[in-house]
Amino acid sequence: MTSTVKLHPPCFVPKARSSSPAAAALALKPRTHHFSPKLRFLTKPIYHLNELSLPSLPKRPGMSTAFSVKSSLIDPDGGVLVDLVVDEKDRAARMTEAESLPRARLTRIDLEWVHVISEGWASPLKGFMRETEYLQTLHFNCLRLEDGSVVNMSLPIVLAIDDETREAIGGSDSVGLVGPEGDLVGILRRIEIYKHNKEERIARTWGTTAPGLPYVDVAIASAGDWLIGGDLEVLKPIKYNDGLDHYRLSPKQLRQEFDRRQADAVFAFQLRNPVHNGHALLMNDTRKRLLEMGYKNPILLLHPLGGFTKADDVPLDVRMEQHSKVLEDGVLDPQTTIVAIFPSPMHYAGPTEVQWHAKARVNAGANFYIVGRDPAGMGHPTEKRDLYDPDHGKKVLSMAPGLEKLNILPFRVAAYDTVEKKMAFFDPSRAKDFLFISGTKMRNYARSGENPPDGFMCPGGWEVLVNYYKSLQAEESTPQQTVLLA
Repeated sequence: MTSTVKLHPPCFVPKARSSSPAAAALALKPRTHHFSPKLRFLTKPIYHLNELSLPSLPKRPGMSTAFSVKSSLIDPDGGVLVDLVVDEKDRAARMTEAESLPRARLTRIDLEWVHVISEGWASPLKGFMRETEYLQTLHFNCLRLEDGSVVNMSLPIVLAIDDETREAIGGSDSVGLVGPEGDLVGILRRIEIYKHNKEERIARTWGTTAPGLPYVDVAIASAGDWLIGGDLEVLKPIKYNDGLDHYRLSPKQLRQEFDRRQADAVFAFQLRNPVHNGHALLMNDTRKRLLEMGYKNPILLLHPLGGFTKADDVPLDVRMEQHSKVLEDGVLDPQTTIVAIFPSPMHYAGPTEVQWHAKARVNAGANFYIVGRDPAGMGHPTEKRDLYDPDHGKKVLSMAPGLEKLNILPFRVAAYDTVEKKMAFFDPSRAKDFLFISGTKMRNYARSGENPPDGFMCPGGWEVLVNYYKSLQAEESTPQQTVLLA
């Protein structure tokens, strides 16, 4: 079968970056992973200061009422933002067709990838990868399009099937995709089935085949030995019904919101942890730097990862409630901040994965991307060291083919200044005055109920974390109490 987009292996001659002013500018106790956590603290919609229903923002001084700044500052990869959700008027006919087709069942992580593909985060990809796309991604971290242009694509976005499913598909040109709950989610057309060499995929994506890689353990180790690619049609928008769907804004919706807010620059910051005042310092300082560069209304896209995460990460619902408090307490300005959920699963694949995170934000309209220490990294699963060099992520982003149009903003290191009693940018000349509070230490504080130093995190956000760890301790003690009573 042939793909709708012809792809050719790229040769690697990175283009020079723009010389414009804009281009001159960033272990918890294990728990069982659950994809649909009970909402522990959400008694009302969060980010109520950041809803799309906000009244129109005041016009900037001197702005003509007939003129508005457009924030389509950066084109999506391939030039057109992919949207693979079937029109409502065609939905019934497509559903009937899907019911007549052989079927492939999706895992929860597969469904997250359907979500990602369908909304255009992976533009110009229009479905699960066929073999030519897969090989280019695996070996080159990018795709060459028919017109000769190169777009970044560092992670394989593939669907695995087993022998039984492959046999059931037979010679069919299309298959229906069945979600984890048994509902028909979409159709994969003009399919191609090819071998799933797991060892090669793992080695090239993570740079190791060491046991204990979270995504490998959950999504690859038990997956089928075949991959099926094709053009995707999604029957209706993907929803999770967890109280957070209204924060899962698509790239199209984000671009519309950037326009509504009259942004002339958009800088994206991804994290999968609670926001402390060091993060806020970095984000506020970035906006200040952009204003000094001549931008009038730079908008922050605070974009926490909302797909699969490893078992000891703080769950999405808790992180979102914590982020809510950061905005409510005024640590970040709701008028210049958009908080939305990025639906991608997390690989923890370091410099390889950070390219995907940056590329997806290009498709959402961000033209600046903040990159920090060891982005998308983790500790080595079997040795006491980082799996990746902490500086390689930002170095790779500065050279990555297909990301030349994105401005990379290196992360400035922040720590707790024991003299000023607040988070501040690290000053090597007085290193002894700074306290580095690691994620592990922060979580130990929260678990024990001990407060961190004043100025480390806003009180409302800290309370959310303390309550979360109290709830974990209550869950852990319940079985013990039951045994004692028996």
